[in-house]
Amino acid sequence: MAIWAANGAFPRRAIWSDPNARSARILIMRTLPILTLLATVAFVAAPAVTPPFMGYAPDQFPVLILRPSIQPAGYAFAIWGVIYLWLIAHAAFGLWRRPDDPAWQPSRLPLLAAVGLGTVWLAIAVAAPLTATATIVVMAALAIAAFLRADPTQDRWLLSAPTGIFAGWLTAASAVSVGVVMGGYGWLSDTGSALAILGIVLVLATLVQSRRPAMPIYGATVVWALIGVVVVNWGSVALVAYAALIGAVLLTTATAVLYRRAAA
Repeated sequence: MAIWAANGAFPRRAIWSDPNARSARILIMRTLPILTLLATVAFVAAPAVTPPFMGYAPDQFPVLILRPSIQPAGYAFAIWGVIYLWLIAHAAFGLWRRPDDPAWQPSRLPLLAAVGLGTVWLAIAVAAPLTATATIVVMAALAIAAFLRADPTQDRWLLSAPTGIFAGWLTAASAVSVGVVMGGYGWLSDTGSALAILGIVLVLATLVQSRRPAMPIYGATVVWALIGVVVVNWGSVALVAYAALIGAVLLTTATAVLYRRAAA
């Protein structure tokens, strides 16, 4: 079997025609559902074995900000309960009923990597905000990749939807982390960093939702986070509250229009 073609290109078909390579690929495909379930269970269990995390401590930064304006109200974080249950259902059903299904395979590797990082993220966050911010940004990118790779039609409420809510919340959470760091290190004022992050979130979430218009869970989750920003700033930081409200309205409208067009 030739390893390299005459033009120097890598002959993918030749490689996968090798029985050993095919066996390795099959083994990987069959192992991924098991690893995804195990990693998801570890991810869900992590808060029980790590120190409680209620946001970065103000004294971890050079600039003291007691309550960053970009951080949503506490009630918004209750969505983690839904995320955990949905991801467990996703992983368990995928292993039980769809271990070899081609529609499920593309999203498994990025999702596995995202929940794997999530398992250790809490331990990082209580000690190192900059490292935690870099980590959660990577988690968000991986979760978005999993969402975009998930088939939005087959098993949509057990495949695309759970990856969508996970990606949506990590989009918001990673942006909040970046915003807190920006304000905490004085790169922008607290209000300035909040406004900048709200604009970035709106653009990014709209772009991602436009790639999967038939699954509005992603956009709805980001809207949930934006409403949390509205609630916590209402009556105190009006500019941020109004900006988050406008962002929530715009993203809700975009998500609804995209969904309606996809359903037509």
